[in-house]
Amino acid sequence: MRLASVVWAIVLQLSSTAAHAVSITNRDDQDHKVTIIEGDTRTDHSLKPSQTLTGICAKGCTVHLNDDQEEEYQLEGEDVVSIEEGNLYYDTPDTPTPPATPPPGSPPATKG
Repeated sequence: MRLASVVWAIVLQLSSTAAHAVSITNRDDQDHKVTIIEGDTRTDHSLKPSQTLTGICAKGCTVHLNDDQEEEYQLEGEDVVSIEEGNLYYDTPDTPTPPATPPPGSPPATKG
């Protein structure tokens, strides 16, 4: 029983770390080099069109696109961003669509 509790605590810790990590999506039609700098660690990634890089920068990082050292982006652990036209933009959550209203006089929907 105690082992199951320890395993469950580890799973929760890992899932909460992933939930608080940066996500970068390439929305361009060309590859982009993404350089991630976290503390003293520097990692290069090549993002193909429509590819998403997830689970990075859990505690924040600096990002450079295509070896451009003059322009840098400071990202925090929950940022969701995308590359569009060679620039990094914050993504906003899609506005939820409200459920369709049935026409007047129609019977209410039932769970089945």
